[in-house]
Amino acid sequence: MIVSSILENNKDEKRIIFSLDVIKKYTKSGIAVHLPKGYGLASNISDEALQQSGANIESEEQILAKTDVLLMISLDQDKVSDKLKKNASIVVTDFDKNNNSVISKLKNKEINLFALNYLPRITRAQSMDILSSQANLAGYKAVIDSTYEFNKAVPMMMTAAGTVSPAKFFVVGAGVAGLQAIATAKRLGGVVSATDVRLASKEQVESLGGRFVFVEGSENLETAGGYAKEASDDFKKKQEALLKETVKKQDIIICTALIPGKKAPRIITEEMVLSMQPGSIICDLAAAQGGNSAFSEPGKIVEKQGVRIIGYTNFASRISETASNLLAKNIYNFIELMYDKENKSIKIDQEDEIIKNVLMTGAI
Repeated sequence: MIVSSILENNKDEKRIIFSLDVIKKYTKSGIAVHLPKGYGLASNISDEALQQSGANIESEEQILAKTDVLLMISLDQDKVSDKLKKNASIVVTDFDKNNNSVISKLKNKEINLFALNYLPRITRAQSMDILSSQANLAGYKAVIDSTYEFNKAVPMMMTAAGTVSPAKFFVVGAGVAGLQAIATAKRLGGVVSATDVRLASKEQVESLGGRFVFVEGSENLETAGGYAKEASDDFKKKQEALLKETVKKQDIIICTALIPGKKAPRIITEEMVLSMQPGSIICDLAAAQGGNSAFSEPGKIVEKQGVRIIGYTNFASRISETASNLLAKNIYNFIELMYDKENKSIKIDQEDEIIKNVLMTGAI
């Protein structure tokens, strides 16, 4: 069986899906790995290193003609749908399941499409959970990028010339990215507070040394799957009143609030942004989905009255070597779930809860 990948169409995407260690795991299981020239350069891996680990280097045309399983971060339908052989499989880390035209086209060609952003939140799927592994890194990198743009020291310092006060961080959203942001800011010596619509987050925030800010007496907005759900208008009004007082005291705000399948909730208003002191930083991890903060623009750093709003759209890709290593392991674990070692082929069990959730060609 051949598993492969090709270069991503998005030039800003620096992550790859095959690390050197994972290539060795595939080959040890009897699975051949085929990759294009220059595949690993953005993650500091040469073609020679890929070959030494067991990968075959050839052209994308050759790869697409023979591969059994194509692994990609984003689906490039124009490049792959007409070139893959019948009964091939595509595994992507990000796909919109409402894109019925693409699903229909692939289904008609008898190509299986698996989208790992729809993995169920169950114990068996944890080792494949790309959203968590990449969000964890995004939360870390958001703090690092914010402190780079921040024109003051972060930790408290006692000097002969006087005391330097620690920077105040405020994290909006205490999911995987938010919790890592809290932990990273604390390690750097910042004073950290955080908010989330899920009351269950309080214990997690406080265990990391943060202060939890919550609308008292409000409903707990958590789905059965552990995600945040959309807030009521009443909650939004109470939250805005609470945040107005909190935000203007902060040095750095990290926004991580997302609702699966929906536009990012606007939490930091224009008034709040303009109430912050010049030199303050807002880092909006939700910029690509509409943004948690006013003024944020995808892929840009915007400045409003001295407040800098960072809107990078792919924080994990900004530390692509580490992100690629985790991504490669996540996807290897998913392939291993379906790999029939005896017949050296993919076996799709549509009764399996994991497969049932991520198999897009079975959606219509």
